[in-house]
Amino acid sequence: MSVAAGRIVLKSPREIELMRAAGRLVVRVLDAIEGEIRVGCTTASLNATAERLIREAGAQALFLGVTNPQSRGPFPASICSSINDEVVHGIPDERTLAEGDIVKVDCGVRLRGYCGDAARTFAVGRIAPEARRLLEVTKGALDLAVENVRPYQPWGKVAKLMQEYVERAGFGVVRDFVGHGIGREMHEEPKVPNYVDRRSRDADFELLPGMTLAVEPMVTVGKPDVEYRDRTRWTVVTKDGSLAAHFEHTLAVTQDGVSVLTDGK
Repeated sequence: MSVAAGRIVLKSPREIELMRAAGRLVVRVLDAIEGEIRVGCTTASLNATAERLIREAGAQALFLGVTNPQSRGPFPASICSSINDEVVHGIPDERTLAEGDIVKVDCGVRLRGYCGDAARTFAVGRIAPEARRLLEVTKGALDLAVENVRPYQPWGKVAKLMQEYVERAGFGVVRDFVGHGIGREMHEEPKVPNYVDRRSRDADFELLPGMTLAVEPMVTVGKPDVEYRDRTRWTVVTKDGSLAAHFEHTLAVTQDGVSVLTDGK
């Protein structure tokens, strides 16, 4: 049974293994998409691949049909695909990927009642050195979180390490969108920021064994300010038009440290 710690739901070992199974499917989808990314392909074709794999596994796409108060209409796809200055929640379409693009693909599934969620940023052909460094730093921030999650310490300690690492590299940490708890639902408590400020310190939480968190640094080459691109109010872009990257894992806090549920193992 799940145990509520305040509003945060702790998961049993059985539930964590069910989430790991969902995470393996997410990895399978992202691996397949990575194999298809090339100059001239469309993000709609990537979405079709994801839909097929999720359906064949007997799972449900977490994003398809999701609504939120700020957006106009439900999200119409099974993955988010965000190109270049698009940060998150890009809608797959018939645009073709070009040499030098970077594309963020976020995938979430529910399998046997439990969720997995992960994201990667892919290079399309040969990309600029600054873009390559952006990908390395954003992935490095996620790796840093995995290395430093320990039970019975505040999440803010990890978030501070992530923020300092990114900002030392000269990049920006997006504030408007953060990670989240995950389990039977895609979005559970707590909110999981990748930075520390007064507001996040007030909402900080202790990492406890059984917590399951989607940790997802979103990093910009320029300023961290974002806005909605179009009338759907789904696609989030950098205000200054700079490139952005996004990586995400679903993690479980354990007695010894952390278990990555979306590493495919």
